[in-house]
Amino acid sequence: MTLPATMTAIVATAPGGPDVLEPATLPLPVPAPGEVLIRVAAAGVNYPDIAQRRGDYPPPPGHSPRIGLEVAGEIALAAGSWREGDKVVALANGGGYAEYVAVPAGQVLPAPPGWPLADAAALPETWFTITQTLVMRAGLASGMSVLITGAAGGLGGAAVQIARILGARPIAIVGAADKADYARALGATAVIRHDIEDIVARTRELTGGRGADRVLDMLGGDATTRHIDASAPFGHIVQVATLGDRTAAVPLNKLMAKQLTLSGSTLRPQSTETKAAIAAHLRQHIWPALADPAFPRPKIRRFALARAADAHRAMEERSHYGKIVLDVLAS
Repeated sequence: MTLPATMTAIVATAPGGPDVLEPATLPLPVPAPGEVLIRVAAAGVNYPDIAQRRGDYPPPPGHSPRIGLEVAGEIALAAGSWREGDKVVALANGGGYAEYVAVPAGQVLPAPPGWPLADAAALPETWFTITQTLVMRAGLASGMSVLITGAAGGLGGAAVQIARILGARPIAIVGAADKADYARALGATAVIRHDIEDIVARTRELTGGRGADRVLDMLGGDATTRHIDASAPFGHIVQVATLGDRTAAVPLNKLMAKQLTLSGSTLRPQSTETKAAIAAHLRQHIWPALADPAFPRPKIRRFALARAADAHRAMEERSHYGKIVLDVLAS
C-alpha cells in the first residue's frame, strides 16, 4: 500500500463546544514498535470524546492529544500477527478522527464478517469497556440478571448485547418509548421506563423479589442509592460514568447488609497489556457471536469526517440513542 505524506484529521482548537472541532492537514502517524497503522474507514463517536473536547477528560501521558477512541478500517502497516490489508476494528489511544491512526497491535480485532466497516466502528470503545468492567471484573455470567442504565446508548446497548451473548438476563432502563423498542431489539429481556416506572419496585418484580445480580451505573448521585436498593444479595454495582452526579450518599448499612460490591473503572488509562487482555477475551468469548447474520447491530447515524462538530451536537441531544460514526472514506 502506497502511503501519503499527510492526512486529514480533526483537531480541537481549544476546549469548548462542538465548534472547536475543525479539519486539519497533518503528517501521517509513525507507528511505534508493536503498533499497526490503520487506514480508517470509519471512526466511532463516544461520550469520552465529548468530555475531552470540553476539557474535562485529558488524555493519559503518551496518548495522542487528538480525539477518537475507536475505528474500523484496514491495516496499512502491519505488526504482530496482522497483515497489510486485513479488515479490522481497534481501540485507539486517541487520534481516531483521522484518515490514519497508529494503534498497539494487541488492541486490534478482526472486523466481524459481514459487517460494514461503518457498523463495526461502533464496537470497540464500548465493548472493551463493558468486557473489562461488567464481565472480567464483575463476573457477569449465564443466568444472572443485570440492570443496565442508559440501555439505548452506546455503553448500555453494548451491555445488553454482551449480556445476551453470555446467557445473562439484561433489564434495560430507558426514558422513552422509542428507546425502549430499541433496547428490546438489541436483546433486552425486560425494559423499565424510568420516566413512568419505579425502578426499584419494577426490578424486584422482574427478579422474583431478589433484585439484580449486577448493575451497570452510568449516572452516580441519587442513582447509586437506588441501585443499592435494587441489587440482589452479593450483587455487584459497576460504575462506568457519572453523567448524573460525581458524588453519591452511599447507605453503607445497606451495602454491608446485602454484602454488595461497588466498583469503578475507566478504560482509557489502562495499560497496553490490560487492553490487549480485554481484546483477547473479546475475541475468544464474545466475537464469534457477531458472525451470525441475525445478530442485531446498533442503530448508526453517520456523518462525514469534516462534520465532526455536527456529530458531537447530535450526540449531546437528549433524543439521541444508538451510535454515531464518522464516515471517513466518504469524506
